[in-house]
Amino acid sequence: MSFDSSHRGGAGPPLLLLHGFTDTWRTWEPVLPALERRFEVLALTLAGHAGGPGFPADEAIVDAVEAALDAPGWEAPAVAGNSLGGFVGLRLAERGRARSVVALAPAGGWADGDPAIAATLRYFRAMSKMVQDAAPRADQIAATPEGRAAASVAYASTADHLSADLVAHLIRGAAACDAEPLVAFAEREGWRLDPERITCPVRFVWGTEDKILALPGAAARYRTEFPQAEWVEIEGAGHCPQLDHPVEVAELIGGFSG
Repeated sequence: MSFDSSHRGGAGPPLLLLHGFTDTWRTWEPVLPALERRFEVLALTLAGHAGGPGFPADEAIVDAVEAALDAPGWEAPAVAGNSLGGFVGLRLAERGRARSVVALAPAGGWADGDPAIAATLRYFRAMSKMVQDAAPRADQIAATPEGRAAASVAYASTADHLSADLVAHLIRGAAACDAEPLVAFAEREGWRLDPERITCPVRFVWGTEDKILALPGAAARYRTEFPQAEWVEIEGAGHCPQLDHPVEVAELIGGFSG
């Protein structure tokens, strides 16, 4: 099965959307209609993910996103990213390539030595095997409300806004992600970031029901290192709030990025 590498649409100031680990650009579909009424949106699939370029090291993931910005001449767009995409968005800001960043449950926010770091990486290793087993039955799983709820329970608090097509795609996309190299890289190198070099406005958004990067531990470092940032918690939202609270998330991105 083939996967698109990106989506571009809408009109207005430039807005870059970056998805999370094992995801694809299509995770933003529930918020695209609202955002594209206000912005020209570029939603990318990251390197190592289904439809994106081949897996490189962490620095090369950011390099690849920069190259994608150079193509349309976007020097420093507004950026919104979820999970891994939130961390990449902060790395872009570190390089001066973001006008603002809305980071939805960004990775890399644990305090040094937090055992949740290793536990989260173990989860992704196990999850990668599970979705590979599930991928041949993705359409069957996504065909019922119960199947959509079960398939999305780790990252969304409700499947009410998710179509069968999107859920099946997310299963197949996760199965096609080259997960092991990035997990191994994170184990080896950690999550390097220099907050003092980030001068643009930053808004952190976290769902109170995030099961993958749970509060408060997964945000501890960012709470300390970004004292001037805005913080928003979405009551009842999961790890990918753009999927289960799309109206609120579209406004949290749009109202900060305009």
